[in-house]
Parts: sequence; C-alpha cells; structure tokens
Amino acid sequence: MDGYNVVIVGATGAVGQELLRVLEERNFPVARLVLAATARSAGKRLVFRGQEYVVHQTSPEIFEGMHLALFAGGAASREFAPAAVARGCVVVDNSSTFRLDPGVPLVVPEVNPEDVRWHRGIIANPNCSTIIMVVALKPLHDAARIRRVVVSTYQAVSGAGQEAIEELTRQTRDVLEGREVESRVFPYQIAFNLIPHIDVFQEMDYTKEEWKMVRETHKILHDDTIAITATTVRVPVYRSHSESINVETERKLTAAEAREVLAGAPGVAVVDDPGNRRYPMPLFASHHDEVFVGRIREDNSIPCGLNLWVVADQLRKGAATNAVQIAELVYKGGYLRV
Repeated sequence: MDGYNVVIVGATGAVGQELLRVLEERNFPVARLVLAATARSAGKRLVFRGQEYVVHQTSPEIFEGMHLALFAGGAASREFAPAAVARGCVVVDNSSTFRLDPGVPLVVPEVNPEDVRWHRGIIANPNCSTIIMVVALKPLHDAARIRRVVVSTYQAVSGAGQEAIEELTRQTRDVLEGREVESRVFPYQIAFNLIPHIDVFQEMDYTKEEWKMVRETHKILHDDTIAITATTVRVPVYRSHSESINVETERKLTAAEAREVLAGAPGVAVVDDPGNRRYPMPLFASHHDEVFVGRIREDNSIPCGLNLWVVADQLRKGAATNAVQIAELVYKGGYLRV
C-alpha cells in the first residue's frame, strides 16, 4: 500500500495543528487526509504538504474508507471514537477517555511499544506530563528498579489549549499596561503567578491531573507497586512542561551511572553540566521531540535516591509526536485494520 487514509479530529486546536506538522516532518505515508473539528471550526482551512484542506464538522460518516483516526483530545473522543472503530479505523486518542480502560493499550513508544499489538481498535495516548516522566523513568527502572517517585510539575499554559495561550498574552499585557485583569480560562490570574491546581480536585485533595500521573505510570510500566505522589502546577510559560522528579531505587545508582543510563536511552537528551550552567529549560526544549534531563544528582537524604530536572515540549512529545509515533508502530507492525 502506498499510503494510508488519515483523519485528524480536533484539527484546528493546538494539538491538532501540531499533529499536522509532525505528520509532515516525519513523512508519514498519508494517501488521503480528512480534517475535522466542531461545528464552530468547520469551514476553516489548514495547509498540509503545501495543499489546502477544508475542515469538516466531525460526524460518523467522515470515517468511512479511512484507516487511521488521530483524535487531538476533548469530548469528541467519547462520542466519535467508537464510530471510527466501527468503520474500520484504528484510533489513536489524546483524550483521557480510554486511558485507564483495561481493554485499551496506553502507549509511550520508547517505553512499552509492544502494547500496540493487543489493541482492539483504540490506542490511548497518555497524559502529557506522564509521557514526559516515564520516558525519563523507564531506563532508571530497568537499571535499578524504582520503588518511589515524588514529582512536581511546572506546566505551560498551552497544555490547557489555545484559549489559555491567548489568556496569558492578554493578562500579561493588561498587567504591564495597568488595566484590570480578567480570568476566563484559569481560576486565577496566570500572568506573573503560579496556580497549584490543574483539573478538578478528587480523593485526598489530589487533582485529577495528579492522579493521572500515578495511575497512568503504573499502567504503562506494568508495575503498580511503585509508590508515586504528584503535585501539578500551572506556570506562566507558553510552551513545554518541566518536572522536578525525586526517585528512590532498590539498587543505588550514582549520579554518574544515572547519566550514563539516561544518555543511552531512546528519546532522552541529557543536558547536565552545572559548571557551565547547562540544564534543561522550556525555552530550549520547545519545538523539539526529546525529553531533556539534567540536574542529575544523588539525594543526600536517603541511601538510594536521585533528583532529576526534566523538560519536554508537551504539545510535541507530550501529545502530537507521541501519537504519530504510535501510528508508526501500528502501520509498521501491520496492526492497521486494512
């Protein structure tokens, strides 16, 4: 087959547009492309490989004759993913709808690529912060088995969508020009502020975002004995999430050993030279696909502990790139339903 028929649902959003860029950059074999979104966005035009495409309103009929459906996230997944599967599509879904369904693989290609083999039509893309974390954790887990993880995230506003990006810009301008600040997307002003609250509060006063990092990591690593606790924070950065990760392992890894392990891991770029002030930052991670790891040091408070500072572009590796990598695994492995 010369190529595959691909649908992008949510094509006009931040992740949807990133999916288009990643498909083009990675030369994904697209024979026919259909772009879909809500009724409000229908009629807009987007460009892929130099050709202009009109965005259609999402409906069950758009999946007819298509091989692969990439869902950018949101409410459309619950409504339309089953319709896509019923029409023969393999769905790669960026929403949280199916992630913890035991019948749906939850895949990060550098970590558990083998799980695509048992899909039943839907493959889930993990939460962006989870993806970033597990790419860094998996090589350490293989080397010394992780017992416990304490993670704090510093998440860019683009993780909340295009309206959140616009809100940060508008609020920053309003603060600098002395106008009253209005918050529509976030519960408080995000400009010049941090908000320790992402998604709704759930049991034990952890947010849904924090529980995602716990439960999704267990599923991806196939190990629910790892103790994980998370605090997720929204920060006034446009793009790329940062994470401070403390890891306790069964076997001691020195900082030098951890650097060596991580430097040889797929999808990881070690940037760790404190003497020359080299460490990962959102400014330099944006628009890249690697998970950048630095500030690697031994935890002085326990015998077998490490501290890491991890940064990655959550629109790319945390969403679009990971989804396209899953799609590549599916078609290269012969797991498309064609």
